Amino acid sequence: MQVSVESKEGLERRMTVKLPAEKVDEAVDKRLKEIARNVRLDGFRPGKVPLSVVRRRFSGQIQQEVAGDLIKASYFEALAHESLIPAGEPAIELLEKTDVEGMGYVAVFEVMPEIELQELSTLVISRPMASVTDEDLQNMLEKLRTQRTTWSEVEREAQDGDQVTIDFKGYVDDEAFEGGSADGVPLVLGSGSMIEGFEAGLIGVNSGEDMSLELDFPEDYRAEKLAGKRARFDIKVTKVAEPVLPEIDEEFVKAFGVESGVIEDLHKEIRSNMEHELAEKISAKVKEQAMDGLLDIHSLEVPKALVNQEAEAIRNQTKENMARNGQPSTMELPLNLFEEQAKRRVSLGLLIGEVIKKNDIKVDADRVRGKLEDFARSYEDPQEVINYYYSNKKELESVENMVLEDQVVTWILENAKVEDSQMDFDALMNPPAENTQNAGSKTGLKES
Repeated sequence: MQVSVESKEGLERRMTVKLPAEKVDEAVDKRLKEIARNVRLDGFRPGKVPLSVVRRRFSGQIQQEVAGDLIKASYFEALAHESLIPAGEPAIELLEKTDVEGMGYVAVFEVMPEIELQELSTLVISRPMASVTDEDLQNMLEKLRTQRTTWSEVEREAQDGDQVTIDFKGYVDDEAFEGGSADGVPLVLGSGSMIEGFEAGLIGVNSGEDMSLELDFPEDYRAEKLAGKRARFDIKVTKVAEPVLPEIDEEFVKAFGVESGVIEDLHKEIRSNMEHELAEKISAKVKEQAMDGLLDIHSLEVPKALVNQEAEAIRNQTKENMARNGQPSTMELPLNLFEEQAKRRVSLGLLIGEVIKKNDIKVDADRVRGKLEDFARSYEDPQEVINYYYSNKKELESVENMVLEDQVVTWILENAKVEDSQMDFDALMNPPAENTQNAGSKTGLKES
């Protein structure tokens, strides 16, 4: 077998493989004998068809089968001979040949990049430092109270923070528009649920009052037909109600799964969950910086084949998520929408793999156990969840991969410069750029 490799643009390689005629003839003869043993042809007994007849009858089929088998076997042999690691499947093109020359083909493929890990001493990672104070705990309790707000009807003008119940109908150019009308809608003034000016225009109204509002839809409004348009809303106010917050008593405590009904036990539960959420947030922020830093100090060329595979996986996951959220779409999402995200994932995957290989990092069984216990803590029977993972090899491997990533982060922190940065709980957990979640998800409590 003769092998030659030509480097093309980037990671692309063009490998030419030529097989001698005797190797091809040997494979053809072997296949002929296999067919002859089982073939049935008129005028011949089974297994007694001459090879010359079999050759004439099945020559084309045999040549294709033998070529396919020889390419498959010789391709991997040639890769090993040239010490090449392919990324993705090759494009194969047969060379023109004569009987004397045997057969040959060209395989075009990308190779995995060679990675040289860089020094991390110049990498600076800011590690947030925060704790849960008594004030943070009280703020969380107030959020939990707000979640259980009830409404008491009042006979007065509506104020900011009140809930008004309204019937309304919207018009553009004096024509009612689709989706612009509803009856019996409860609306909390100041919640930002409606377009700008709608809620503010209802401050001061009384129950039973009719009114109209002239408002402009935002230029970037989700419904293109309404974006930037002037609209009139005819509104009837049917009720005004003020918020009533519950007392923090035994009933309130039990509503959040604390069976004792003791307020101090609720405080302990909330603080424990807040501290857990805080630790996760700090870990996530440190990991994000570590991974960003690892990418920043390495100039890495990634195979297009791997990026395309990852982009396809992200696209499929996106479509599944949309369907799960009640937004199924028949529109084919362009693959290039996901290329940057895919390139980042592939690059990080290659770098993490190299760190693990070069530093001989083995998965830490104790950390795997800790991760599983963390997953299981919110379930009614944590041990059942843990047992499920240990009895399911595929699921356990996914957790082990997460732990390996965490161990790589630990390695990065050991080799980079880490600066502690003091922050308060709320600033860390609810930065302005992030969407805030409801208080229940931040405490881990299940409201009943």
